[in-house]
Amino acid sequence: MYEVIYMKADFEPWWLFDGWEENVLSRQSFHDLSGAESCLNELIMKFRKRYQHERMQKQCFYAFWSEDEKQFCEGCDDDLQIFHGIFLLHDGKPIE
Repeated sequence: MYEVIYMKADFEPWWLFDGWEENVLSRQSFHDLSGAESCLNELIMKFRKRYQHERMQKQCFYAFWSEDEKQFCEGCDDDLQIFHGIFLLHDGKPIE
């Protein structure tokens, strides 16, 4: 099974820190790779229009952000950048 994941967090999606799944806003499942890639590409194009910055890591993780979207962290007493991450999984593992 293939899944396209959209998450929003104060870290880039390629880190996949423990508990990263709590930041998932949507998860779309597909039986074939072509359907999943089509969905992923549509999201990438949509996010490129919406956000000022983009970075790709490990050939499968995409992070998008705008400078004005930050969240205050009480523990570190600072503003943290919010990232919108999208990526593709196959059987629960990132496809590189």
